[in-house]
Amino acid sequence: MTVKSKFLKALILGAPASGKGTISSRIVKRYNVEHISSGDKLRDHIQKQTDLGKEVKAYLDEGKLVPDNVMIKFMITELDKVPNKPWLLDGFPRTVGQAQALWKVQPVDVVLNLAVPFDVIIDRVKNRWVHLPSGRVYNIGFNTPKVDGKDDITGEDLVQRPDDKPEAVKKRLEIYDSITRPVIDFYKDIGILKEFPGRTSDEIWPKVTTYLDPIFKM
Repeated sequence: MTVKSKFLKALILGAPASGKGTISSRIVKRYNVEHISSGDKLRDHIQKQTDLGKEVKAYLDEGKLVPDNVMIKFMITELDKVPNKPWLLDGFPRTVGQAQALWKVQPVDVVLNLAVPFDVIIDRVKNRWVHLPSGRVYNIGFNTPKVDGKDDITGEDLVQRPDDKPEAVKKRLEIYDSITRPVIDFYKDIGILKEFPGRTSDEIWPKVTTYLDPIFKM
């Protein structure tokens, strides 16, 4: 493929719990790109109580999605802050309207889509337990706690978040699919979408490096 600019602009898509965070962190480390996470940026604004943070919090407190026009303006401003470095965009765009607006001002070069089967994700999250005070996460069968139901370091109880229960995860995945499928199709029609099927991040990662290594050597 031909990269359109000296500094690669990449976008990563993937369902909740598909391993997007893991793959993103590996891409950042291997290729020295700027990781721009819309969720992290918004949380930072909320914590600092900026005007944007207060506006976003108001929507979230009411259980509403942040409107496209607010997200578009915000993310384009964030992208303008890294004009001379390759970047990986994560968590945006979430709708076709956002994708179209982004394409007009910051057309991306490649879109990576992590295609993990939903039944795998549901099974993975079903086995996820959390030590709430520290945020430490355990996955039964992957990094199982030494004592069943207890945090390795403090010995305190582990809990399962309500939104990690199978019925809640299934609902989130259905919502993600209905909203994001048109975004995937948008980039597929342009011809820059690359699918990476797999069941685990370790299975998907070699496919990602095989695809990206030649691009970063151009």
